[in-house]
Amino acid sequence: MQECGNGALRLYSPAFQEGALIPQLYTGDGLDLSPPLKWLHVPSGCSSFCLMMEDPDAPLGCWLHWLLFNIPAETRELAAGIDRRPLLEDGARHGRSWGVNHYERTGYYGPLPPQGSVHRYTFTLRALDCLLGLSPGVTREQVLSASENHCIAEDVLTAIYGR
Repeated sequence: MQECGNGALRLYSPAFQEGALIPQLYTGDGLDLSPPLKWLHVPSGCSSFCLMMEDPDAPLGCWLHWLLFNIPAETRELAAGIDRRPLLEDGARHGRSWGVNHYERTGYYGPLPPQGSVHRYTFTLRALDCLLGLSPGVTREQVLSASENHCIAEDVLTAIYGR
């Protein structure tokens, strides 16, 4: 993914620190709830946000665990346990996730790495200067293509999880 913006946007979680372990509650070994996320320093001109959670250490390639786009510009946090419905009440939309090249599900699906390995999980929040004219259930590639040249800021929060 191409970086964008001036780096002022700051993404964090009240549930874990940068580089730290994701609590089991937010994994496939726990209740598989999406973790709470918050952000600060939103640039002017932001019309929406896009959030992706990926596992770059997956054996078959970068595994997409969560894709949420058209998050309203006034939003500054996501509570734990976001509904997995394709279209949320605030207009945010889930894309397809849970895979590398073939995405089977919509909504958040937490870490569940193979036994004996520790993986990194990156949460990437992008501030966009537009709403994406895409339907729920689209792929990562469709979101990246539609948002190309529209990203005005980006931040990445990384955590780990092992079994």
